[in-house]
Amino acid sequence: MTSRLSRFRLNSLRSRLMLLVALAITPLAVMTILSGIREREHAVKASEENLRRLTGMAAANEAQSIEGARQILVDLASVPDLMGDTAKCTSLLSDVLDRNEGFVNFGLIQLNGDVTCSAVPLLHPVNLGDRSHFRRAISERRFIAGDYVFGRVIKKHTINLTYPVIDRSGKVLAVVFAAMDLEGLDTFINDINLPPGSVLATADARGSIISRRPDPERYFGTKLSPATLEAMNTAGQRAVTIRGDDGIERLHTFARVGAPALTDYTVTIGIPTETIVSAARHDQIMSLLGLGATTLLALLAAWLVGDVLIVQRVRKLMGTAERIAAGDLEARSGIAYGHEEIGNLALALDRMAAALQKKETARSLAERELRAADQRKDEFLAMLAHELRNPLAPISTGAHLLKLLHSDNAQITQTCSIIVRQVDHMTSLVDDLLDVSRVTRGLVSLATQVLDFKRVVDDAAEQIRPLIAARRHRVVIELPPAPAYVKGDHKRLVQVCANLLNNATKYTPEGGTIQLRVDADGDDYVLTVADDGIGMEPALVERVFDLFTQAERTPDRSQGGLGLGLALVKSLVELHGGEVKAYSAGLGKGSTFTVRLPCYTQDVVLAPPSVVGERQGEGAVPLRILLVDDNVDAVHTLQLFLRSGGHRVEVAYSATDALALAKTFVPEVCLLDIGLPDFDGNELARRLRLLPQAAGSTLIAMTGYGRQQDRDASMAAGFDHYLVKPVNTMQLADILAAAAEANIRR
Repeated sequence: MTSRLSRFRLNSLRSRLMLLVALAITPLAVMTILSGIREREHAVKASEENLRRLTGMAAANEAQSIEGARQILVDLASVPDLMGDTAKCTSLLSDVLDRNEGFVNFGLIQLNGDVTCSAVPLLHPVNLGDRSHFRRAISERRFIAGDYVFGRVIKKHTINLTYPVIDRSGKVLAVVFAAMDLEGLDTFINDINLPPGSVLATADARGSIISRRPDPERYFGTKLSPATLEAMNTAGQRAVTIRGDDGIERLHTFARVGAPALTDYTVTIGIPTETIVSAARHDQIMSLLGLGATTLLALLAAWLVGDVLIVQRVRKLMGTAERIAAGDLEARSGIAYGHEEIGNLALALDRMAAALQKKETARSLAERELRAADQRKDEFLAMLAHELRNPLAPISTGAHLLKLLHSDNAQITQTCSIIVRQVDHMTSLVDDLLDVSRVTRGLVSLATQVLDFKRVVDDAAEQIRPLIAARRHRVVIELPPAPAYVKGDHKRLVQVCANLLNNATKYTPEGGTIQLRVDADGDDYVLTVADDGIGMEPALVERVFDLFTQAERTPDRSQGGLGLGLALVKSLVELHGGEVKAYSAGLGKGSTFTVRLPCYTQDVVLAPPSVVGERQGEGAVPLRILLVDDNVDAVHTLQLFLRSGGHRVEVAYSATDALALAKTFVPEVCLLDIGLPDFDGNELARRLRLLPQAAGSTLIAMTGYGRQQDRDASMAAGFDHYLVKPVNTMQLADILAAAAEANIRR
């Protein structure tokens, strides 16, 4: 249906040009149609006039015949032999019948109705006393033209014409009659040519047909149709259209036969209306055919001329525009510029393409410069992270080592805890900076699994607990009794919750209250983190999730941070298909952050709980560990830490020395830095895998580079584990314990 409708829409120049042609021809079409209507009306009026004239002539002809019969009867009524001897009367009437054509009998009717004299011999006595024309002739004492009868004497369709025989005293003695043959009544019709299907009929006062052409024998004595009879009584001189019993529609006119004193007959002639208007219709059809041919030729000319002068040129413009839209800014229309509309449009399009080409060249140059700057920025961030993590690694490892060696010294233990917290804080700042870079460029991939959102919240609260304790905040946690299943990356969701809690602790004064609540809301779980801290102005609420956005710092800079945490929260939540919102009633009235995540309603199979730290505190199985790093401080502190665990550790400061040492040392675990002076750790890992002495070793990468592409490259080189500096000693201990267990099984 839609495709059919689209054909009638004026959605092309040619169709619109053809519409203009059609509109121009419309007045001519209207005039042609009106002219045809007027010709039809004129033909009908002319036919009415001719028909009225013919009907009048037919009625006059019949009236003349009946008037002749009346004169004969008047003459007979004055002949003495008519009332004399029957033989003389019969002889007289027979002689009159022989002399007058169109009559079938003459006779004399006595006052009692008996026919006593007849030109046609009577085979049996006949009484016509019941005939109305007989009684009327006696009572009205004048000539009477009777209605249709079937003659009792001659057995034919006739009309009886009667005249009273009156003596000198004025007494009616008898009635003389003449029986007229109906077949000869309308001989006038034989002298004119009526169209095929025409009808001429004469009816008496009762509507009985006494004459008809054609098929007179079929219709003698039958009644006119009700419509014709009604028109005969009411039409007068008007022409009336009547549908006959044969289904043909005819135009009829009516005329009385003679004066009322002569007859009560009416003549009608009907001509088929189709015959009347056929000539006019033929002329109208020919005019319409001519108009149609003219219109078709005009439309064809409009189509062809429109195609050559307009459509083809417009198509060139369209093709040029599409090429420009597709990025081909060198495209030009190729149309000669003129002082007409399409030429001006082509000129404007070509100028636009030239301007776009110029702007695109400038934009491409700027884009390349921006891309290069972005690449340099990423490289700088990666290098910055590497350079920051390198000094953090020995600091962190040294603090853990001091804590292990002097666990009985409270002051040293406290000092080590401070160092570890500050290193962790520094590390989190570097991680946030790199995370923002990855998220904004769409480089973060989620390791999704079905999680209990309550466990995520617990892990985040545990992670931020030292900061909460340091600022003596009161934390109220409300979790639903049933599991709250969501689908997501556990690490990233913990990061979201931890960042919100960290933000609340930074902007809530010491001793303040932080509320953390998880609620079910329809198909979502909603995490709410509310505090009674410094609050936010409306302008800050609107942009609080933008990069590097922070509340106004206090002079002591107690809040700290880079303004990246909430930006990370928003990006990570949206990656999980959720949304995060912020609200504050104003400064000093606290802030509320809500995270909405979709519920997971399918059958739930939770991931097994983490086993990190299970081996912590167990007796360590000694391992042969090859430690390779060009940072002397980092190597020495990590070497001391590993040896404190009972492991045998050999150190190399370059990749070449590491290969040579591996052949004699046969390490079970290789801890390799990626950034080595001669060739990098990835190449070293590949070469170690080729040595029989180190092919089965557990290879652990230690690096300050934390980008995903760095991680992927190292794993492809053959590393089993990838650790970002400063190395988490708990995680390293678990990896070593797993490697020792694998060696035992082997």
